[in-house]
Order: sequence, then structure tokens, then C-alpha cells
Amino acid sequence: MSSTESSGRTADKSPRQQVDRLLVGLRWRRLEEPLGFIKVLQWLFAIFAFGSCGSYSGETGAMVRCNNEAKDVSSIIVLFGYPFRLHRVQYEMPLCDDDSTSKTMHLMGDFSAPAEFFVTLGIFSFFYTMAALVLYLRFHKLYTENKRFPLVDFCVTVSFTFFWLVAAAAWGKGLTDVKGATRPSSLTAAMSVCHGEEAVCSPGATPSMGLANISVLFGFINFFLWAGNCWFVFKETPWHGQGQDQGQGSSQESAAEQGAVEKQ
Repeated sequence: MSSTESSGRTADKSPRQQVDRLLVGLRWRRLEEPLGFIKVLQWLFAIFAFGSCGSYSGETGAMVRCNNEAKDVSSIIVLFGYPFRLHRVQYEMPLCDDDSTSKTMHLMGDFSAPAEFFVTLGIFSFFYTMAALVLYLRFHKLYTENKRFPLVDFCVTVSFTFFWLVAAAAWGKGLTDVKGATRPSSLTAAMSVCHGEEAVCSPGATPSMGLANISVLFGFINFFLWAGNCWFVFKETPWHGQGQDQGQGSSQESAAEQGAVEKQ
């Protein structure tokens, strides 16, 4: 019994010891430096960006009142959201004829490309910044000694900066088109029953786009964060050290030439 209890205790202690060793090996002060602190901000705002865009859902609608007394007032409510393939969103348009009741209609437009690119970039940024934080905090010695890691980090940071600018601009334009396609006046303009004299159409409430607007804002914030981080990552690369060495070498050469002139 004692041997089994001791083996059980050692088995319980081994995972705890591994966790303790992992936590002890983390260099938390790295987060106080600009390189680590900005990575935390990038990690957070990447979540905000793809979360606010990917979780958006809204609704638009209209009211159709037929002049025929046999027909009642029809309320149309259309739900839409990410990935904004509006041409697949269906709604029933009431008809004021005695023979038929309704007709299936679709919203117009497909804006999934900029929305999905925006969300995908946010997810990739989330995973990369999380991996970079692990490298900064746990394997900081390997990051500083092996010059390949700062070079790769700098190239990836520049790439993400460019992609965030493209994604935020493209999604901003796509969101403007989504607003135009889901406007209640656009809904009534697309329904043929509203163009005749047999019905009177009135637009419903305008969709709330607050969360979608915030996602575009988060996209540009991510761009500025990644652009600002380029300088701090560049300082870790050998290119920055070579520039300083060349500057020091030129200053020493100029000082030596000045000393030779003074001796003459």
C-alpha cells in the first residue's frame, strides 16, 4: 500500500513540477519591453477584430400593405450576417393577387471575400502573436542568440502590416456595400409589388451596424500596431547592428583622419 501511495504521489507531483518549471522559466519582464507589450496588444486586438466581424448579425425589413381588402398588412423581416453572402439570403415577398400569396426573393450582392479575408487574417495574427509570445517569454535566450528568429519575425511583421492595411481597407469598402444592399429602401426598391398601384410599401428599421463598424476600426488599429512594431523587431535583427557598426567605423575613421591632419 505504501509503495502504491508513494508512486501515486510522485505521479501527482511530476505534472505540477513540470508546470512550475515552465512558469519559472518564463521571463515576465519581457512584457514590460516594447517588443513584448506590443505583441500582447496585437494578440488582444486580433481577437477583437475577427470576433466583432465574424459574430455580426443584423436584420432589415419592410411593410407591405395591399390595397385589396382581402389581404392583410405583411411584415417582412430579413436576417443576415457573416460571411455576408447576401444573394443566398431568402425572404418572402407578399403578392396582392388573389391567386398567389407570396414569392421567394433574395438579397443582392456577395461580400464574403473581404469579410472572410479579414477574419482569416485576424485568426492567423492571433496564432502568430501567441507563438511569438511563447518564444519571447520562454525561449528568450534562443531568440537573442540565434539571429534567424529576429529576421523571420521582422519579415512576418512587415507582411502582417501590409495585409492588415489591405484587409481593413477592403472590409471597410465591403461594409459600405453591405449597408447599401441591406438598407430598407433598397429592399422595397427590389420588390416588384412595391412598383405597382396594388400595394403601398414602407421601409422598416435600418439595420444596426455598430459591431461591424467597430470591426473596421479594430482592423486599422491592428495595422498601426503591426507598423509600429516593425521598428522594435528591426532593432533585434543583425541589420540594425550592422548599421551601428558602420556608423561607429566611419566615425573612428574620421577621427583618425582628423588626428593625422592635426599632426601634420
